[in-house]
Amino acid sequence: MSKPAPKKVVLAYSGGLDTSIILKWLQEEYGAEVVTFTADLGQGEELAPAKEKALKLGIKPENIFIDDLREEFVRDFVFPMFRANTVYEGQYLLGTSIARPLISKRQIEIARQVGADAVCHGATGKGNDQVRFELGYYALEPDIRVIAPWREWDFKSREALLDFAEKHQIPISKDKRGEAPFSVDANLLHSSSEGKVLEDPAVEAPEFVHQRTISPEAAPDTPTVITIAYEKGDPVAIDGEALSPAALLTKLNQLGHDNGVGRLDLVENRFIGMKSRGVYETPGGTILLAAHRGMESITLDRGAMHLKDELMPKYASLIYNGFWFSPEREMLQAAIDHSQKKVSGTVRVKLYKGNVTIIGRESPNSLYDQDLVTFEEGVQAYDHKDAEGFIKLNALRLRVLAKRDGREG
Repeated sequence: MSKPAPKKVVLAYSGGLDTSIILKWLQEEYGAEVVTFTADLGQGEELAPAKEKALKLGIKPENIFIDDLREEFVRDFVFPMFRANTVYEGQYLLGTSIARPLISKRQIEIARQVGADAVCHGATGKGNDQVRFELGYYALEPDIRVIAPWREWDFKSREALLDFAEKHQIPISKDKRGEAPFSVDANLLHSSSEGKVLEDPAVEAPEFVHQRTISPEAAPDTPTVITIAYEKGDPVAIDGEALSPAALLTKLNQLGHDNGVGRLDLVENRFIGMKSRGVYETPGGTILLAAHRGMESITLDRGAMHLKDELMPKYASLIYNGFWFSPEREMLQAAIDHSQKKVSGTVRVKLYKGNVTIIGRESPNSLYDQDLVTFEEGVQAYDHKDAEGFIKLNALRLRVLAKRDGREG
């Protein structure tokens, strides 16, 4: 028995060709009232055209939501992730992954507000985003109806989609008719480029692919030095100027851009099972990762730091795979946040031709004791002779093994 058609659907709507086609398809396929939701996450695009296009496609003004989520995005999603020094597969700073739970959250909030019985996204059936969106929806609204057009409709080719757009007078830009050379997703944390000219991982990405950075070769010959202040694991100021989370990341993005910082060419393992090649640019995030580790280096105890490093890959996989709202991610976040209580102070960072170098760090909570580590005569808190017993105790099991296995002589 087929499900009854939804009466009102909240669509994650970018205003681009694909989601405009989806909008019209929802109206035709289901006869549903469509509510559009466009999130401003700092993607750098003018969002007014999205509203204009939605109006032209018959959406009522009260059913068009365009929300500025930049501060919430950085404060409640990006910063908590960076407290964990999160990287996926050793390199990827998760710029796309971390945006999806916020979009899902706001979509569900709007669905409740307008009384919608379904939500819809434009993610394809080959990618990770379908998983991330839908895990978010179900975690927040277990019985919500989810519509995923790319898994449902009968269009067999890009040409069929374009024909549908022309039939319904949906504007098609010239580059779309000729097909864009690559696909771009962007927000305040990063930009990602995939497909077309990037599909062969053996071929270097053309320079025109890069959206957020100049090339390191073109960066200035003089380094840029900045000071970032931290409070409880979060950056709060640059060169003494207090900034909101979104404003701080915006400024770091510009500094990273100007110095060729934050480029990554990666072949990653998608959650659904295939490998994909992407070119990512995360200028401000790359600076933050280095700066935060620099701050932790003098304020975190060795045991806490090493445990965090062990937990981080699991935490990164949870975000990459779409489990932001899972109890295990929340458990890990609680432990990570507890570790950040004393991570306050300042870090001096040098930016030079694609490199981020920590050149100084200070904190009122520093665990670094110069008297202990000095090669000069210091305080008597450390007796060199104590090291002998320490080494022999740690060597005991190795000596027993050596005798058993005949390694002597």
